[in-house]
Amino acid sequence: MRACLDVLDAHGYDRVRPPLLEFERTLASRMPAGVATQRCFRFVDPVSLRTLALRSDITPQIGRIAATSMATAPRPLRLAYCGDTAVIKASQLDPARERLQLGGELIGADTVAAASEIVTTAIETCQAAGLSGISVDFTLPDLVDTLAAQDAALDAETVEAIRRELDTKDAGGLKAVGGADYLPLLYATGPFAEALDALRDFDKAGALASRIEGLAAIAGRIGDSARITLDPTERHGFEYQSWLGFTLYAEGVRGAVGRGGTYRIGGSDEAATGFTLYLDRLAEGAAEPDAARKVYLALGHDPAAAAKLRSEGARTIAQIGENEDPAALGCTHVLRGTETAPL
Repeated sequence: MRACLDVLDAHGYDRVRPPLLEFERTLASRMPAGVATQRCFRFVDPVSLRTLALRSDITPQIGRIAATSMATAPRPLRLAYCGDTAVIKASQLDPARERLQLGGELIGADTVAAASEIVTTAIETCQAAGLSGISVDFTLPDLVDTLAAQDAALDAETVEAIRRELDTKDAGGLKAVGGADYLPLLYATGPFAEALDALRDFDKAGALASRIEGLAAIAGRIGDSARITLDPTERHGFEYQSWLGFTLYAEGVRGAVGRGGTYRIGGSDEAATGFTLYLDRLAEGAAEPDAARKVYLALGHDPAAAAKLRSEGARTIAQIGENEDPAALGCTHVLRGTETAPL
């Protein structure tokens, strides 16, 4: 957590700490319809008799802060956060119902430059936490809506059916619901360069031209810092993103370590781009940090020498009783005078 927040701070993201509990109506107003009811623990406040909700996601709270107390702050606004979240029900693949969520939000900009900053900062944050073998999988959450807007013959029911069949990657089902023209999208996936070329070949009418060029520009900013793939029809976890979504993976970690993308803040409709990492999952693949020296301070030690050791990054354990065993307490060194000696 410290390493990740240090990266965000270095890039100008100011940390905010929203409350763990909020009035349900306030929290729900910043979330898609019904999500607060489905995901948040709720109970009645015995003082106000109003319903409180335990947050399941910190991102809507960042939107509230940006739209209220920081509404007049200069844009783009860069905010970072880290805190606990809880959900009523988790999935079988990810059964944990409590998570430590960390992220950064760039508010007030919906540009390729903003998206590039968020993606590269997310990668740098993962690297600072000790992850290796990082990969980024891009998607275009509003792909079907963008394409369907160019075809007046498609009704809303057919569009929804096409979206559903693309979600399941079902070629036969896609043909059956009248989406044969969308079949090439099932194969525009995989390593970024090849998948993007396939997407360009599919987009003869140019409906996706700005998104394709935006993806190419973001990939250029990433360079060799991460492996890049593309799955333009993937929507799982991106139901509320706008033109861009991305998932982060790393060696040694089961499933995704984080997600991000562009979206509109609920209630104010202000453009924003951000990413979220779940630190308990990220820690599965993070390299163990080098252990600091742990120095035993016997009774009567030099306080100034001990303070100097701590300023240099050592940890100290001061003796407070007789018959203590420094080695059993995990100490590696002992302070003798003004110098340390190995145990």
